[in-house]
Amino acid sequence: MKDLFSLTNKKVLITGSAQGIGFLLAKGLAEQGADIIINDITDDRAEHAASQLRDAGFVAYACAFDVTNGQAVNNAIADIEGNIGAIDVLINNAGIQRRHPFTEFPENEWDAVIDVNQKSVFLVSQAVSRFMVKRQRGKIINICSMQSELGRDTITPYAASKGAVKMLTRGMCVELARYNIQVNGIAPGYFKTDMTKALVEDEAFTQWLCKRTPAARWGNPEELIGAAVYLSSRASDFVNGHLLFVDGGMLVAV
Repeated sequence: MKDLFSLTNKKVLITGSAQGIGFLLAKGLAEQGADIIINDITDDRAEHAASQLRDAGFVAYACAFDVTNGQAVNNAIADIEGNIGAIDVLINNAGIQRRHPFTEFPENEWDAVIDVNQKSVFLVSQAVSRFMVKRQRGKIINICSMQSELGRDTITPYAASKGAVKMLTRGMCVELARYNIQVNGIAPGYFKTDMTKALVEDEAFTQWLCKRTPAARWGNPEELIGAAVYLSSRASDFVNGHLLFVDGGMLVAV
């Protein structure tokens, strides 16, 4: 029982992890013993992030590839499996945000949001799960959102993509649980990040948020680490198809 949350020697691939919440999760899981595989679309950013972890005494690798390109994904996953080792945990974290009124939303920006936030989850999960099925074990964690359940002005494509990721999580669970693969999601509430900087600095929005959230505050990104550790560890071996909301109670409040 003392090792229930240990990630010692577990290899964890986190997409879009050269910065932001992805890098924060990488560091948090590394502190629990995981070997981290940093992904970014550029070599320089991936290597810089991996070197930061190595300088801190952790085991980390850089693997740059475009998560929206099927062939690139398949090649990269095969390379990781062959030269770094078996991927024990996949965290689909890569994501982008675009804001426009629905009636004015540019088609090319819709496509970008859907490709990065939704299509990449399908492509990377499919490539990784093929190896996990052979081993009869593995964990996949999809970073969802409050917008997996709720809508909001100017971000309809984002909400559509995150709603789809919720259903991808459930569908993958149904198909992969028989192979001892657990597929779950983490749905963050409102956290202080680069993506939400404009909202954090909007005094009226922050006041609304604090009134709307039972915890009466923004979340701190570090508060997502525990959920990721739990869903990556054997403590969650019989948890499957679940969305874990880390939102200060916002979703359940009227």
